[in-house]
Amino acid sequence: MNSSRWLWRWVGGGAMAATLLCLFGFGYAANQIIFPKPAAPDAAGPAGAPQAEKPKQDAWDAKAKIQIVALGDSLTVGTGDLTGKGYVGRTRDLLEKQLGKPVFVYNNFAIAGYRTYDLLKDWDAKKDIGKSIAEADLVLLTIGGNDLFEGGGDIFTNSATGEGFNPKAAADRMPEALKRLSDIFDRIAKANPKARVLYVGLYHPFLDLDPQRTGAPIVQQWNKSAFDLANRYPNFVVVPTYDLFELGLSKYLYTDHFHPNQDGYARIAGRIAEILN
Repeated sequence: MNSSRWLWRWVGGGAMAATLLCLFGFGYAANQIIFPKPAAPDAAGPAGAPQAEKPKQDAWDAKAKIQIVALGDSLTVGTGDLTGKGYVGRTRDLLEKQLGKPVFVYNNFAIAGYRTYDLLKDWDAKKDIGKSIAEADLVLLTIGGNDLFEGGGDIFTNSATGEGFNPKAAADRMPEALKRLSDIFDRIAKANPKARVLYVGLYHPFLDLDPQRTGAPIVQQWNKSAFDLANRYPNFVVVPTYDLFELGLSKYLYTDHFHPNQDGYARIAGRIAEILN
């Protein structure tokens, strides 16, 4: 009899303890739901997933000033712009307003009449070209027009026979000139892999003397090839200009019928500023 009494006491006590444990657990869980504690920071994030990094400030935006280095031919010199600014000076003005910080033309190595091989020869002779590019934030480049058109020389040699504009000479010169353009791009990229490099594409300066537009495919082929070359480097951009001069050519060319005038250069600078915006 006594043993049965103790057995029931043990069973009742165990039941009471279990009931109290359940009540405690329920209360603890409710407290965590109503009053949750902040979770400890976890670099790995939920379920072990890496947390997204805060976007890094663009190095261009972080700079206190922007330095431009320009090189190439007479377009980068600004031939035909009576103000003397050319597209380089006009780009500087637009960027300074656009970025709200000082923009300087650190060096302009362009020389009128230069072809691709002239630029490469000049680079070898002047050590400060590579050094200046290494310190640049923006590199502006025009080259290739003189390689193809030779200032308009031999592409008009058949005009006396009635054949008019003949772009074959330009097409024949293109393969070797593109190889040299590739070399120029590679040198710039090695001198400064972080600078933004804008190569100004070619337009057709003799479009109004070429009613059959036989020269248009030559220029387009050059620009496409330049794009393919530039696409090898993440910071290179080809600036299209063909459309800027296609309509109203005489309105945007200088009296020499080859170089842009101040309005033409302003259009090129506007296109560059738009790309860099």
